[in-house]
Amino acid sequence: MWEAVKGTLNGSWSLAKMVLWWLIIGMLMAAFVRALVNTGVITHDMFMTYMGPSILGLLVTLVFATIIEVCSEGSSPLAFEIYNQTKAFGNSTVFLLSGVVTDVTEIGLIWSNIGRKAAIWLPIITVPQALIFGYLFNVFL
Repeated sequence: MWEAVKGTLNGSWSLAKMVLWWLIIGMLMAAFVRALVNTGVITHDMFMTYMGPSILGLLVTLVFATIIEVCSEGSSPLAFEIYNQTKAFGNSTVFLLSGVVTDVTEIGLIWSNIGRKAAIWLPIITVPQALIFGYLFNVFL
């Protein structure tokens, strides 16, 4: 029994070390965005125009999520900062969802393990779904 407890604790510690670094990176990115908005380098109006609850905001969020996606855990603080600045729940959802479905490493893993067709169809099917959910969340929440 103690071996199982020891193994569980060791595995938990290894997982925590791996995930916490990504979470720290995400918190630093969110702090950087907040600092840019608070100091006026990026005005709140500009942030609302390009990241707000509109079709343009959803598309810009999709582009940033595709570029920035480092890890879902690391993206969470940045998604909250998007919500905090814009109050657009749909944009935060699109940021979290589309970062994962457009991640090149994940598409590459699907390509090599499942096949080329599955890898090609993943973003074709899931990116529009993320945008539709984001739009519905912006409209109804």
